[in-house]
Amino acid sequence: MTAPTAATACDQVAAAYDIVLITGTEPSWEKPFIVDHVVADLDDTTVLFAAGRVLAERHELAGIVTWSEWHLVPTARLARALGLAANSVEVMQACRNKATARTLFARHGVPSAASMKARSLVEAGLATMTIGYPVVIKPAASAGSIGVIRVDRAEALPDAFQFAAAGADQSREDIAVLVEEYLGGPEISVECVTHRGVTTAVAVTRKSLGPAPYFEETGHTVDAHDPLLPQVGPVAAAAIKALGITDGIQHVEIRLVDGRPRLIEVNARIGGDMIGHLVHLATGIDLPRIAADLATGRAPDLTPAHRRAAGIRMLYPAASGVLTERRITQSFAAHTPWLREVTWIREIGDQLVLPPEGDLFTGRAGFYIVTGRDTAEVNEHLDQVAEEIAVETRAAR
Repeated sequence: MTAPTAATACDQVAAAYDIVLITGTEPSWEKPFIVDHVVADLDDTTVLFAAGRVLAERHELAGIVTWSEWHLVPTARLARALGLAANSVEVMQACRNKATARTLFARHGVPSAASMKARSLVEAGLATMTIGYPVVIKPAASAGSIGVIRVDRAEALPDAFQFAAAGADQSREDIAVLVEEYLGGPEISVECVTHRGVTTAVAVTRKSLGPAPYFEETGHTVDAHDPLLPQVGPVAAAAIKALGITDGIQHVEIRLVDGRPRLIEVNARIGGDMIGHLVHLATGIDLPRIAADLATGRAPDLTPAHRRAAGIRMLYPAASGVLTERRITQSFAAHTPWLREVTWIREIGDQLVLPPEGDLFTGRAGFYIVTGRDTAEVNEHLDQVAEEIAVETRAAR
């Protein structure tokens, strides 16, 4: 999560719980939300366990949770070492590895995509002969659409494989690449809560994607009245059950192919890009607080407080380069109550790098959030703000 996303989540949890933190760097924005912390290398199991024991000696720990996709498996290991309830290490490993997940989906009859692992360009080529073009090439274990690219013809495969392999190299768990059937159609996610093996789908997130062939997410909308929820909720729940998840929050990504849901992946944590906050604005359901409740063995409160819609749009420049300007018309921002937030995450002078050289993290300058009565009104509001906001770069010298 970015700092703004995590700060929103921590604020909601800190209202009900004392938070102690294991972090890779000295806390900054986290300080108002925590009562204690230990700085440790989160990728070193021995060091992580030692940090956990230090906090366990200082406090009576009730549960453990992470917002980070990268740290799902280490968090499960730490929970096991400290005797805290959590999904097993093996279940979290299945969630993190897309090849393992595809196998489990197939075994349990969850509609997914044909997929083959490839550790070389030759293996990737053989996979395309079986699956057929177009295909999607992606890291087996990554996050945030890093290294994900569509390939429509054999001539483009070498560059695409190199792009995906570079993304896979960032993984600490599996550096293999997957070649998968391309699922054409709108992309959505289903935000789910699982308690003692029973899953409730609480919201549908409709996604906007950047230009092909990349799968960068440029915006999201959540509508409490979304008619898709009854259709896609059971499929998301079946995928969660197939992976063996018994408790927690899940962000389940799906494509609607000819109107029918097909699984992309299950992320065993709150959706990024402020999706948890959008769910709260649209429904009043507090996913960060629920995540903490589940981690401490409490039953979640899934009662909607209201029913409206919310949306977020990410701010990217037209081209990679040095950020020279980031602005919004101040009079518009000051007199627009449905414009809930404008957040800049990059400073003037920072380098912004779009795909293929970069990704959604290196190219993003900020985001804004709006609310409305329904999705149509939210989309209108998002477009209105776009006319009043600008991000400009110049080529690096």
